[in-house]
Amino acid sequence: MSENLDKSNINEEGKSKSNDSEQGLEDAVEGSDEALQKIKSGSPSTQRVQRPHSSPPRFVTVEELLETAKGVTNMTIAHEIVINGDFRIKPVELPEDSLEKKVKDIVHKAFWDCLSVQLCEDPPTYDRAIKLVGEIKETLLSFLLPGHTRLRNQITEVLDLDLIKQEAENGALDISKLAEFIIGMMGTLCAPVRDEEVKKLKDIKEIVPLFRAIFSVLDLMKVDMANFAVSSIRPHLMQQSVEYERKQFQEFLEKHPNSLDFVTQWLEEAADDLMNQKYRNALPAVGEASGSGDSPGPDPVAVQNYAYLKLLKWDHLHRPFPETVLMDHSRFQEFQLQLEQLTVLGAVLLVTFSMAAPGISSRADFAEKLKMIVKILLTDMHLPSFHLEDALTTVGEKVCLEVSSCLSLCGFSPLTMDKEAVLKGQIQAMASPDNPIRRIVDSRILTFLETYLVSSHQKPLPTAPGGLGPVQTELEEVAINFVRLVNYNKMVFSPYYDAILSKILVRP
Repeated sequence: MSENLDKSNINEEGKSKSNDSEQGLEDAVEGSDEALQKIKSGSPSTQRVQRPHSSPPRFVTVEELLETAKGVTNMTIAHEIVINGDFRIKPVELPEDSLEKKVKDIVHKAFWDCLSVQLCEDPPTYDRAIKLVGEIKETLLSFLLPGHTRLRNQITEVLDLDLIKQEAENGALDISKLAEFIIGMMGTLCAPVRDEEVKKLKDIKEIVPLFRAIFSVLDLMKVDMANFAVSSIRPHLMQQSVEYERKQFQEFLEKHPNSLDFVTQWLEEAADDLMNQKYRNALPAVGEASGSGDSPGPDPVAVQNYAYLKLLKWDHLHRPFPETVLMDHSRFQEFQLQLEQLTVLGAVLLVTFSMAAPGISSRADFAEKLKMIVKILLTDMHLPSFHLEDALTTVGEKVCLEVSSCLSLCGFSPLTMDKEAVLKGQIQAMASPDNPIRRIVDSRILTFLETYLVSSHQKPLPTAPGGLGPVQTELEEVAINFVRLVNYNKMVFSPYYDAILSKILVRP
């Protein structure tokens, strides 16, 4: 299967503005006609869906653009909350040399300087200070839950702005006392991770720096509260997110009718591969049509599964990503990088244990130790600066050293120089994607993922194919995350996939 996926990618040379995962659905739509024609020109199909050309370009208003961007943004945020269990809102940190940060610092300095001047007057002017107390009051109240009646009454009573104004007019206002109450309430309401920041506020004696620090900590507490809200609504959002994302995408599709062009192209390629006898013979039985007496057409579910596997062999630099999986572009890229590393790792371990004596290759502790050593040496494999050939040279040296050491400890003769040279040469050859052993491992991994995808709702789950036992844990972790993402994507976009496939798979 690996060979099939690679070949179908090599035949496509599409260009598009939507190569980058951060450009969003709008960029995936731009220039889709031109990109689609280039893609199709390199890969003739035995059966294509006849689609009308996209509508001619029209002018859009700024309001329409903002509305579309807002819809896409909301859909992306909801999707990220549901899919990413580690999703967290982070405080905004502007780059040090950015114009925005410089302007912000100047404005803030001017504000705090004005406050300092007012408080140094004789008698002091508390207008700005009272406004700040009002903002702090509203922020503290926003942290409260419905059951926090006592705390709500305390905040409302102590930070009564009308009373504070009267005290200021009569010269009886004690700002330090108010600040002490505010800090105490912040300590009550903050998350444990903020205890240290709140404690430091008590050491600040000057009013202006104290207020400035209070607002800084309150901003962090707002982020904490937002993350708490996200974790609280995630179970409820999961139930509604499928309908919400589908609705948002439908609204986007109505405004941009060509927003399924790349999806159609993607599914067409998968269907063509499966309908080709050569490819069908190389696939497991799940790729065959079910319940068809004389029809060789593939099952729509098999086409979808194969299409998702094609995303793990995608040419991200030269091909546009399908619109319906664009929000997960970075995740599929991550899967692809993880599988490339696992392929090399599995191939290295396979040839190593094939040459080593059975007595040590069956030792779980040695296998785990060797795996960790190779994994560490391949850690930066995803970086552009990483040179696989050089890394595999180091891997070969280290593997031979570890194998000889283990052989000696087990009472076997260490590797001879000839065997070491052969083993190093085989490991070095893994640098080529066309290496036979590497291709076998790659094919077995893809077969395992497809089997896992088909049987994800069944028990027991499939075991790793022969030769991949040492990397089974890592492979299952990727498979679980991959299948979870695919199943969610199916739930959201299955109506669109079914409609497209009903046209692609129809027989003349």
